Amino acid sequence: MRRPAAEALARAVSASAASKPARFLLLNPNWNFEKSIYFGCPQPHLALEFGYARDLLAWEGNEALILDAQMENLTADEIRSRAIAFDPHFLVITTAPSYLFWRCPPPELRTPIQTLKDLDDLDCVRVVVGPHGSTTPKASLRKLNADIVILGECEEILPQLLKPWSQLSSVCYWAGGNPWVQGSPHAANIQKLDALEWSAGYLRHHRHHHHRFDTTPTGPGAEVEASRGCPYHCTFCAKDNFRDDYRRRPVPTVLEEIDGLIDAGAEYVYFIDEIFLPNTPLLEGLVKRGIKFGIQTRIDLWSHAAIDLLGRAGCVSIEAGVESITESGREALAKKCKASTQDLASRLKYAKERVPFVQANLIRMENDDTEMVELWREDLQRHGVWANAPVPLFPYPGSPEYTARWGTPDDQAWERAHAYYLNQYQTFSDVQQQVPASLHELEQMNAERC
Repeated sequence: MRRPAAEALARAVSASAASKPARFLLLNPNWNFEKSIYFGCPQPHLALEFGYARDLLAWEGNEALILDAQMENLTADEIRSRAIAFDPHFLVITTAPSYLFWRCPPPELRTPIQTLKDLDDLDCVRVVVGPHGSTTPKASLRKLNADIVILGECEEILPQLLKPWSQLSSVCYWAGGNPWVQGSPHAANIQKLDALEWSAGYLRHHRHHHHRFDTTPTGPGAEVEASRGCPYHCTFCAKDNFRDDYRRRPVPTVLEEIDGLIDAGAEYVYFIDEIFLPNTPLLEGLVKRGIKFGIQTRIDLWSHAAIDLLGRAGCVSIEAGVESITESGREALAKKCKASTQDLASRLKYAKERVPFVQANLIRMENDDTEMVELWREDLQRHGVWANAPVPLFPYPGSPEYTARWGTPDDQAWERAHAYYLNQYQTFSDVQQQVPASLHELEQMNAERC
């Protein structure tokens, strides 16, 4: 059995007091998506949250190692061997495969549960970060048998864990034998986050180009964020407890980071921004660099001139949230979209003339006529724009959709949303090739690793 958290923490504090670095192992597990309700991409992506945390921890005199088991496709034994060799004071595990998918993570905690079980005798403090702990911190603490959970964005909180936890905010930990929540989800000051650096050796593992379909990749891809959060509050978006308020990183910082990626061999970057808004200085800077990139955005926010600049800057992939083909449907989703359906289609077609791949995302809406949806999709596809078959809406805890149905998320929020989804729908999204299992079944499964 591992030591109690107090003993492990005392060990870390003692090392720090002796002017030795406290060691933080930042672990992205090797994810298993079998029979999961997961709308994200199964390929590995850069763990940006751990990149920022590594730098901030080092700035405070600590030692941080990112162990990306998904990127390197590590087995349980390989993860364990590397973890033991590093001998961390703090083991930090995430509940979503990179910041890109905090809004649509696997609802179940199967993979992190199994990964932590494999490391149960490691003598360290077990820290949980990610969307589950941000929305349902007490349940996450219990399920993962962890010592402390960080609510919200974790980069700035991790370096504070050497302090008495009673002095911290945005955490959940055991107090008197029960989970104790202290403060609300944290929002980082991303203006102060430096440009991330990724080595060429690490990037060589990243062969995937997220949401790119215009060519076969020949070199590494990467992910970057130019902004965090979104100024809109659509009902389906699970961002109320993390990555919520819209903030921009300084353009020089973003361009410095991209220059580093180019030097390390990246030939494509994907902006993970919840919503990539028109940003003339950034796009003009990208024009000069000649790197290809992809974005997710709302097409109603882009003028023809801005779309022209987007194409010149190197954009090769646009994922545009339309959600409903009717104005009433978009209003029900709180989109606050001022453009008509015809105007949306016109802008999508215009963009396709300048960007190789353009997609319009649709959500299955009860009042949208199925035949009209298919006609709209066919019209776009004749012009080269891909419009997906409408996807059933999963009411993620932390989204306005969940809150409108059931109120503030409690410890059973993920189970409740998952059961509702399975009971409500018989067919699922294009990206789900298997009938999902129940959340209880998933969390009881042994995680199989490739």
